[in-house]
Amino acid sequence: MKLRHWLLIGLLSSTNAWAGGLESLETFVRTVKSGRADFTQTVTAPAREGQPGRTKTSSGTFEFQRPGKFKFDYQKPFAQVIVADGKTLWLYDADLNQVTQRAQAQALGSTPAALIAAAPDLKALQADFTLEAAPERDGLQWVKATPKNKDGQLQSVQVGFQGEALAALEILDSFGQRSVLKFGKVEVNPSLPASVFDFKPPAGADVVKQ
Repeated sequence: MKLRHWLLIGLLSSTNAWAGGLESLETFVRTVKSGRADFTQTVTAPAREGQPGRTKTSSGTFEFQRPGKFKFDYQKPFAQVIVADGKTLWLYDADLNQVTQRAQAQALGSTPAALIAAAPDLKALQADFTLEAAPERDGLQWVKATPKNKDGQLQSVQVGFQGEALAALEILDSFGQRSVLKFGKVEVNPSLPASVFDFKPPAGADVVKQ
């Protein structure tokens, strides 16, 4: 948070921004039942032996329908699709022509996807995450979510809102890798056909069940 010359002004503005983030998350989960957006994802590996962290950027489209259905369609630089159809989580790597299949109930609990697409309400989120308001920055209001299950690979997630619109996700895993997703062209409550989340492994693809 930026240092301010006037302590009182700083405290008041901080309090309002922090409360606003939690309110935005609650409103988002309660009122946004489906969505569509473009996204850009930047993944930064932790620095090692004095070397700066390596950064990779990808982009694509994101769609979801609450509760429990979503699709990340990575288009650049490599084609990859992640689909949750309500029962199964699918990951398709076009270059490898490989599909990974997992039971969705076991894979999604304490994940970033649960925060924005899977949970039906705030109470369900609070079963898996400790939610706390975070300082306003980059013109966004933030909520920090820390998984209650400490055995997973996720350390924390921060969700950024512009008003009540989803704008960003910042994900930190237990290995120190940071992923930042920024959303654009966000559509709220569009009518999405069921076929969006209907994934079938391509012919000849190697399917791995986990």
